[in-house]
Amino acid sequence: MAITPKQTSSSDSDDSVRPETFELACIAARAADDKQATNTIVLSVGNVLTITELFVVTGASNPRLVRAVAIEIEDRIREVCGRSPGRTEGHREQSWVLLDYGDVIVHIFLDETREFYEIERLYKDVPRLEWRA
Repeated sequence: MAITPKQTSSSDSDDSVRPETFELACIAARAADDKQATNTIVLSVGNVLTITELFVVTGASNPRLVRAVAIEIEDRIREVCGRSPGRTEGHREQSWVLLDYGDVIVHIFLDETREFYEIERLYKDVPRLEWRA
């Protein structure tokens, strides 16, 4: 059963998001949610960035939780989709972990780091997609 994206904000179209890309983002978002990550969102950035289609952005209250969320997301995507990130960054510092799957980039922020960088403000004009189904 294919999952299709549903916009929750913005007037830009997200029709260009491939179902398998959206499914991977939803799996990442649900894995983060299952590990008690906070304020998880999926942003359709493909119209403004040429390097990826979707961002998954989530927060964690402490560095151990940042690490646990990152591991859970990697494990879940590997189990369900058979994919591993092409690149990862920030595992050592545990304040901002980036998991790059090519079409989806997952950002796991320590809450204070997320507040500092305000990534949602930077991409306020892109569509937010509903990942809870």
